[in-house]
Parts: sequence; structure tokens; C-alpha cells
Amino acid sequence: MLCSRKMFNFLIRKDVRKILKRKDSDAGERGRALEDLRASLFNELRTSDGAKRQQQRICGPTVALTFNFLVSVGIILVNKLVLGKVGFNYPIFLTFIHYLLSWFLMAILKALSLLPVSPPSKTTPFTSLLSLGIVMSLSNGLANVSLKYNSVGFYQMAKIAVTPTIVLAEFVFFRKRVSCQKVLALAVVSIGVAVATVTDLQFHFFGACIALAWIVPSAVNKILWSNLQQQENWTALALMWKTTPITLLFLVTLMPWLDPPGILSFDWNRNNTSAILVSAVLGFLLQWSGALALGATSATTHVVLGQFKTCVILLGGFLIFGSNPGVTSICGATAALAGMSVYTYLNLLNSQKQQPTKTSPRQALFSLSKSKLSKENSEPHDGKCNGEYV
Repeated sequence: MLCSRKMFNFLIRKDVRKILKRKDSDAGERGRALEDLRASLFNELRTSDGAKRQQQRICGPTVALTFNFLVSVGIILVNKLVLGKVGFNYPIFLTFIHYLLSWFLMAILKALSLLPVSPPSKTTPFTSLLSLGIVMSLSNGLANVSLKYNSVGFYQMAKIAVTPTIVLAEFVFFRKRVSCQKVLALAVVSIGVAVATVTDLQFHFFGACIALAWIVPSAVNKILWSNLQQQENWTALALMWKTTPITLLFLVTLMPWLDPPGILSFDWNRNNTSAILVSAVLGFLLQWSGALALGATSATTHVVLGQFKTCVILLGGFLIFGSNPGVTSICGATAALAGMSVYTYLNLLNSQKQQPTKTSPRQALFSLSKSKLSKENSEPHDGKCNGEYV
């Protein structure tokens, strides 16, 4: 009893009350600072600027290009299977299924509040979104039509013309210049891919016309995707959500012109439907990964990635599976890979020279909160208690 009374008297002493009060005050200040930090980070994810920064932190150029590369290889093989062996001779309707599934998956993300916020409507005119939706329908729809009538080699060959088209369009409309070293590297890449695929140039006359008509929409599509994400704070999923309904509408208008009749009479058995659904899932991943790559890099780099994919497939078949495309094709693929390596090296040099050392908003916010807590901890609460810590 006597011990308890002494303990009580000790706790009600003035100096002890000050120490305990200060401890509670410090804990409250720390808690409020952490809550402010947590709220600020959450608000960053719910704004277009914050969502764009979050996308850049999570998915950099290397991750985006690797993701796009893997999906691109898979979807070309699966689409060729669907259009060939499965006998689904409706390339525009196949593209429509791709975008319809993409829209459905993004609607689920939006319902779960996981879809990134779009920038304010005043920052991006509707004509830009409309143009992007139209060229997306033309680019992807005509690409599948070309893949239906032409061989994979000719399909990849047609992509060579996209590179100079992008460089020319960016110079005319955006005054973007390309250094002589990059021009030489791109020339080596284009010539190498042309030589590598010269042994597989089986094409249909109608398919060749479609491939030529596909070049300009494909170039414009990549340029618009890249500019809207890099200059107007659009994320890949937010831009897909806004443009997919427009693309679906224009794909419907293309079906009577480019798809044969008889879609309802197709044998929708389990195997055929499964192959089409796999193609649709890969189509969503391709659209998403391509948008991420275009947001992290440039339109020209994205095209060079597609040509890199062609050479890797050719050399991989030669080294792993023992295929024999010929000495000419092997030399062309090797030269193209060398040109791509030089182009990538030049891009890395430019990015290192142009990128200033910045502190990310999250780091700045954390430093600010940390300094605030440090300041509060070192602040004297009372003249008599200066320097006392519990």
C-alpha cells in the first residue's frame, strides 16, 4: 500500500506530468504526420498526374518493351492458328472480339476502382481521342486481314515501311529530328530485316494491297499513343478505356467491307471458341503492353522492337529447332540485330544526357514529413524540459 502511494505521488509530480504529456504529444504528431503522408500518397494515385507517375515508376522502358515483346510473339502465332487451322476467316470480327473483351475487362477494373483516372477533358480535345480510335480500328483490323492473306514473313516485311513513315510524320507534324547515327542504324535494321525475310514472301495480291494500306494508320496510331501519354499525362489503361468504344464502332463499319459473310454459320465448338478466347486475351495484353511501351519510349523504338522480334524468331528457330532459313537470312538477321543494338545504345546515351536528376514527388513528400517529425522532436516544449527525451 505504501509502495502504491509512492508510485502515485511520483506520477503526479509536475516534471513527470510534463514528460508524459510530451510523449503523448509526440506520438500524436507522428501519427498525424504519417496519416498525412498516407493520404497524400492515396491522392496521388487518384489523379491523372499521380497515376502517370505511378505507371512510370512501376513499368519503365525495359519492363514495358519486354512485356510487349513476349505478348507480340504469342499473339502472331495464335492469330495465325485461328485464321488458318481453326478456319476463322473473319479478321475484322476477330479484332472486334479482342477489343470487346478488353472493354469488358477494363469495365471490371473501373467497377473495382482500379482503373487509373483520366486527365480533365479540357486538356485533350475529343478530336484527338476520335482520331486515335479510328486509326486503331484501321491499324489492328487491317493487320489481321494482312496476316490472313499473307505469310508471317511478308507481314513482318511490311512493318519495315512503318519506320521511315513514323520518322517522316514526326518531322513534318512535330519537327522531331533524328541524328545521322540513328538514321544509319535504322537503315541497317531495315535492310537486315528485308534480307532476313526475303525467303518467306508469299503473299496474295489483295493481301499486299491491304498491307500497303495498313502502313499509314499503323504509323499514325503509334505516334498518337506516344504523344498523348508523354505530353498529356494519359496512362495506358485510361487511354484504352476512352478510345475502345470508338474503335468498336468503326470496326463494326469495316466488317461488311473486309469480312466474308457467314459468321453465324461458323462452328463454335469448344476447341475453336477456346482458341479465339486465348487470342482475345492476348489481344488485350498486346494493346496494354503496346500502350505501356509507347508511353515509356518513342514510336520509332516500338517499331524497332517489332523488327527485333522478327529476327529473334528466325535465329531462335535456327539455333534451337534446327531450321535452315539459309545463310542469306541468317546474315540479314544478324546485321539487323547489330543495327538495333547501336540504335538502343544511342537512345540510352540521349536519355542519360537529357534526363535531369529529380526527386520524385513520393520521395519529396516522405522527406518533408521526415523533416517535420525531426523538427518536432528537436523542438523544446518547455523551457525547463529542453533536451529531455523519454
